Amino acid sequence: MMETPIKREIVDRLVEELGIKDFAKATIREVKQVAAKAEKSSGVEFIKMEMGIPGLPAAQVGVDAQIKALQDGIAHSYPDIQGAPVLKQEASRFVKAFIGLDVAPECCVPVSGSMQGTFASFLTCSQADKQKDTVLFIDPGFPVQKMQLQVQGVKYETFDVYDYRGEKLGPKLESYLSKGNICAIVYSNPNNPAWICLNEEELKTIGELATRYDTIVMEDLAYFAMDFRKDLSVPFQPPYQPSVGRYTDNYILLISGSKAFSYAGERIGVTCISDKLFHRHYPDLAARYEGLPFGLVFSTRMLYALSSGTSHSAQFALAAMLKAASDGTYNFRKEVSVYGERARKLKDIFCRYGFHIVYDKDLDEPVADGFYFTIGYQGMTSGELAKELMYYGVSAICLITTGSHQEGLRVCTSFIEDHQYALLEERMKIWKANHEA
Repeated sequence: MMETPIKREIVDRLVEELGIKDFAKATIREVKQVAAKAEKSSGVEFIKMEMGIPGLPAAQVGVDAQIKALQDGIAHSYPDIQGAPVLKQEASRFVKAFIGLDVAPECCVPVSGSMQGTFASFLTCSQADKQKDTVLFIDPGFPVQKMQLQVQGVKYETFDVYDYRGEKLGPKLESYLSKGNICAIVYSNPNNPAWICLNEEELKTIGELATRYDTIVMEDLAYFAMDFRKDLSVPFQPPYQPSVGRYTDNYILLISGSKAFSYAGERIGVTCISDKLFHRHYPDLAARYEGLPFGLVFSTRMLYALSSGTSHSAQFALAAMLKAASDGTYNFRKEVSVYGERARKLKDIFCRYGFHIVYDKDLDEPVADGFYFTIGYQGMTSGELAKELMYYGVSAICLITTGSHQEGLRVCTSFIEDHQYALLEERMKIWKANHEA
């Protein structure tokens, strides 16, 4: 056996100190903590792939607009709970430009990041109809969304979409929807962590079933237009970002400034609710909230109770970024395409040393290269693989924490630096020598 880059006893001691009983269930922050402490104790650089944090500079057009808003004195006044008119207008225009959907400015509501958007959406959806008290996740997905429901005391169901792509998706969804208790369906597209992209036929299936069973679809577009297999960068021209909004009126789009514009630190996003859903009156919501329709319950009750609005200056930053994208003067896709290039290089290294891509296909097409990808190693469980890679100075999270039933890890490309490809290659040579001996 060749000696591993990080002494095994260092990692084992840290895992024990942090009280991690099962590494398969270790949270992102626990994995991050082990990596940081092991790096400090050993003096050996870690290749950190566990955190889904943008690794690019924030879009300058947003920074400039936010600074100007602050200099103009915006910080002294409370933001309107419905959002700054300029952002509402630009969000509506952006949705038209890059998704091809018509959503009125009134129905575009700024939120303190998509995290707040999902929290408020869960609250509103779960209270809309007393008969429908359960959220359905098309997994794998973002673990914190389930934590949000845990905080709210709302029930949820989940299934791993791995074996239910294409024609199999409809019957699987209907097996849940037919029970009559599902208030909302949630998925991300592109997907965190698998980077699979539901296609138009699958979205049509979801949309038609949502209409038939009167269920709301929450479409998480955190990685907006980041399917790099297609050029989705030209405003007001197809191809557009795929969306369930073409197939149902029961939708909420969650658009984040964090990844597409690398504006994560200012906690800014926009929740776009279909015009029909925004103005719909649910008897149970009306009884609880003075007769208000869905969209105004979302904003004037849920968001108002949570934060009394969204950072005023950040709204001007997002408005400027969306406007520049829709005007065609700022190609946000070009900025973030580096994630796809990193994924391609990293996948190549891992696969050359015996690893495989877990979620490898979108039906008959290879999955796109992007912000995340998934790896597995024959004969190793998720927990075994994650811990073993720690000895090689590589950190990633287990797929089980994302609702996946597959054995493997989520790899994030955001913090990879140019010199680390050679570093990973060296370490995987040692891995191969130790595991194929």
